[in-house]
Amino acid sequence: MDLARLQQQLKAGRQAPLEQWHPPFCGDIPIEITRDGQWMYQHSPIGRTELVRLFASVLQRKNGDYLLTTPVEEVRIQVVDAPFVIVDWCWQQADGQQQLQLTDNLGYQYLVSTEYPVLLQPEPGSSLLLPYLQLPRGLSAKLGRAPFYQLAEQAQPAKIAGQNHLVLHSGSYQFSLGLAEL
Repeated sequence: MDLARLQQQLKAGRQAPLEQWHPPFCGDIPIEITRDGQWMYQHSPIGRTELVRLFASVLQRKNGDYLLTTPVEEVRIQVVDAPFVIVDWCWQQADGQQQLQLTDNLGYQYLVSTEYPVLLQPEPGSSLLLPYLQLPRGLSAKLGRAPFYQLAEQAQPAKIAGQNHLVLHSGSYQFSLGLAEL
């Protein structure tokens, strides 16, 4: 498969078929995704959104490593926190229920559900438990500061495993935004 064909598939909304590719590991390359979701090459921002989306379409996490996988090679990149950041949200009617739709920094949208759950995870470098949207291929998206606080205003306190949490519902799926101090 060549780059042009892959780009055409992505424009059609298809993900790269990573599970069909088994290329050799070729080492590290100087790409880093910063805490705020900025893609950098050799410490300089990658300014072309189309290129970032192309890289994102071949990104996966295996055994704790973030890998860009193509049909001919697999390379490791560095991710400071999560590869994506949730920058917007809205409520949608789906299946007769109100569901939370989250939008990441690349414009991809997800309905929070058991397919795309929100789980509390420790933020790298701290002991804070923060909400991360779980995505396919071992990836995640961290809730950005503004969406987090906007959603926290709508959350209700509830007990989960004996602890007070701020809870929201997306359809029949319940999730925690974090521990609540009552």
